[in-house]
Amino acid sequence: MTSQDSTPWGTGLTVAAFVAAITGAAIVVLSLGMIRVHPLVAIVLNLIAVGGLAPTVWGWRRIPVRRWFVLGAGVGVAGGWIALVALAAAHF
Repeated sequence: MTSQDSTPWGTGLTVAAFVAAITGAAIVVLSLGMIRVHPLVAIVLNLIAVGGLAPTVWGWRRIPVRRWFVLGAGVGVAGGWIALVALAAAHF
């Protein structure tokens, strides 16, 4: 990267926001379905999925375009888990 290259903050943050929204929504919807089976199933499968994907996604953080997907995925997972805990607490 040269000193003349600039970071596309607007586009990158837009991509990250979309990835975060999709990831968070997917986590909440799929986990709520698994909670109906058993809450422990939802917890274990979430941890397995995130633990399995984390090393691959972590390696993408230095690649210029993929770093925005990494940011969005991280925010989406965290936001999805927070929303899931809030929804589960309100339901039970």
